Amino acid sequence: MKINCLELCGKLLSCYDAFISMNEGSPVSRYQLAQLNIAKMKFALEDPGMAEFVARLEEINALADASPGFVWRLQTADGDATAIDYFGSETLVNLSVWEDLDSLRAYVYRSAHNEVMARRRQWFERSQDAYSVLWWIDAGHIPTLYEASEKLDWLRRKGATVRAFSFKQSFAPK
Repeated sequence: MKINCLELCGKLLSCYDAFISMNEGSPVSRYQLAQLNIAKMKFALEDPGMAEFVARLEEINALADASPGFVWRLQTADGDATAIDYFGSETLVNLSVWEDLDSLRAYVYRSAHNEVMARRRQWFERSQDAYSVLWWIDAGHIPTLYEASEKLDWLRRKGATVRAFSFKQSFAPK
């Protein structure tokens, strides 16, 4: 299933409106953390070699959605992002927004997500370049894939800076 860009933009705006209305009157930090990670699959998504990964997708996405500090993630109307081929049909995309770095770190490294991540070499090619990037955004901003790809490119070319960084070398908001 291919995603229509206009449909995706409309969904992003709906998510943004819902986020703003949910947080009216409550203290919200001036900044939130955006993250992108991409992974080139060793097999097609429908291949038996990806079956265990695919079987965990719904669970891991639901875990993210329910995690403290989670704000938003890019997804289709079906609730996943596997049909989004911005980086090519063989590359899976995860783009999300979190309240802060600690919330994202807890989800990534101290939840069932870590079990799946520990097995990533079974399903995904090893990347010679950075495949994950973090950056601060104004609270309520929904990042685009274009913006995210620019941040990843910046990290690959310039290394970690306040503009684009990693878990290993992170920065406080500007």
